[in-house]
Amino acid sequence: MDELKLVVASNLIQLRQKAGLTQAELGEKLNYSDKTVSKWERGESIPDAYVLTRLAEIYGLTVNDLLRDDSAWQDPVERARAEEKANAPTFSSGMVTLVAIVGIWTMAVILFVVTWLVLDQLLWLIFACAVPVSLITLLVLNSIWNRGRHNMIIVMLLVAAAVTLVFLFLLRRNPWQLFLILIPAELLVFLCFHIRRKPRAKG
Repeated sequence: MDELKLVVASNLIQLRQKAGLTQAELGEKLNYSDKTVSKWERGESIPDAYVLTRLAEIYGLTVNDLLRDDSAWQDPVERARAEEKANAPTFSSGMVTLVAIVGIWTMAVILFVVTWLVLDQLLWLIFACAVPVSLITLLVLNSIWNRGRHNMIIVMLLVAAAVTLVFLFLLRRNPWQLFLILIPAELLVFLCFHIRRKPRAKG
């Protein structure tokens, strides 16, 4: 019986989400509360025969479909996609980010060594250039995988790195005044990341 509850619960969750319904919206269609729908989806109880019939009508299935494993009634194309997604290799976002950053610094070391051997010069600025490039890469990957969490810190570091890089390129002139730009620039970044739309008052 417990196994049947879990099968029905899994089917109900999948079908409701596929139909784009909330628990409250489904409950309204069935004249039940969202709490009752939640109980069905947690496998704490099974809808009675009438409700199962109504659910089958809503989703365009039979009652038997609701009571058996979805692999028996799921669309073959959809099932193939689900299996392909389940079997697809997964990657660690943190490891991919680390590989990208290490790749940038490896390239910087290669350029440093090549210029040292060919031009007989130690171009330390290559490593200074690698810092903002690494931060831009981190910003892009963080936006993709972490929904931009901590992006403000990355952008603030990027601004500081950019100003420092310009300072290093103009080091002979000792342009210390460049660092005065950092205070308003960092404040601007902070304010930009804290812009929020105020919710409209309901009239």
